[in-house]
Amino acid sequence: MSEGRSFDILIVGGGLAGAALGCALRGTGLRVGILEAVPIGARGQPSYDDRSIALAHGSQRIFQALGLWSQLASHACPIRHIHISNRGFFGFTRLSAQDEGVEALGYVIENRTIGAIVGAALAAAENVDWIAPATVTDVALDEQAATVCARINGEQVCLSAKLVVAADGDRSIVRESLGVDVDRRPYDQAAVIANVTPEKHHDHVAYERFTATGPLALLPMTEGRCSLVWMVPPQEQEAMLARGDDEFLKRLQDVFGWRLGRFVKVGKRAAYPLALTRARQAVLTRTVLIGNAAHALHPVAGQGFNLSLRDVAVLAELIYDAHCAGEDIGAQAVLQRYHAWRERDQGNAMLFTDVLARVFANPLGLVAKARNAGLIAADVMPPIKHRLTRFTMGLAGRQPRLGCGLPLVPSGAIDKTAQRVSAVS
Repeated sequence: MSEGRSFDILIVGGGLAGAALGCALRGTGLRVGILEAVPIGARGQPSYDDRSIALAHGSQRIFQALGLWSQLASHACPIRHIHISNRGFFGFTRLSAQDEGVEALGYVIENRTIGAIVGAALAAAENVDWIAPATVTDVALDEQAATVCARINGEQVCLSAKLVVAADGDRSIVRESLGVDVDRRPYDQAAVIANVTPEKHHDHVAYERFTATGPLALLPMTEGRCSLVWMVPPQEQEAMLARGDDEFLKRLQDVFGWRLGRFVKVGKRAAYPLALTRARQAVLTRTVLIGNAAHALHPVAGQGFNLSLRDVAVLAELIYDAHCAGEDIGAQAVLQRYHAWRERDQGNAMLFTDVLARVFANPLGLVAKARNAGLIAADVMPPIKHRLTRFTMGLAGRQPRLGCGLPLVPSGAIDKTAQRVSAVS
């Protein structure tokens, strides 16, 4: 085993959350290492089947503050309206960007596009090292530093850092190595995801339709496509994947209706079981858990990645401010400030999605009538609608600087990097 380098921050996991944190820390003067299983930019060609993310308005502001939105914007489809309905009932709620005085409530963009643009920015960042292929084998913590041992290019290496950030997903190796328990509440649902093309243009409307088996979301994409997330009972998951395209689209038509005309194409389908998970500790000695390593939500209302991106924005701000003040960035006092800031927003997002998923899946008649009345009330009462919209836009509560569209570091440092990566768009 060889001794590796020392870093200020080691981010384990170069997915969207970990890579976004690396981007946020560009130009800060901190030495950042990102440990990832695959080399940067190792992706195939784009296709019809690319998976998408719905970026809330607040998340768009974070990417703008990172100097990356100008590259992302041309690939993003704006959400200008959200239509929420309950199948079999007449109640509905409509949310509008115009009512909130914004260009869009959010944007839908392919994961691959975000990854390519963020990856190019990281490759150009002088203070960020992308370490791959790397597989973490152990994590050790003490009061002075954290040590991460990993197999890098076939060699066992130990790296040290003032702070380790676990961004390595729902099956986090860092979390497991440190013995952090997870609270997990399975839903009696699986999510079937695919891209579909309707006969009519979506006109930048996102649909959230609650059905007897769970929510069904259709999000507007570029080229007239829609991103489908359809919750079904777990026992129906395999049958949904095995159906022929025509049979699948007919079933979708029956459940969603004809607002977009006939569905004419569906791409490759995938499915995964759903559960609400939360790590019992998100902050340990010189360690922070973010993204799915810390929490995984039901996909209803599309809050998961947006919540993780707000984690990133807050953590980056507190790390940078501590660095500028001469503090130890891995000190428990700094990490506790992060925990105190993020606890309420995380709890609210988990509660909101959990209640929606469970209440709207409840078949009891009285519950169905109550939720129908709730949709009507939200539609006709402006204060309720405004509060709901602000929450879904990721603008509720205290906002970090990045969430306000303000960079952490002088704009010149970010602008130079943005110029070097503009070719990827």
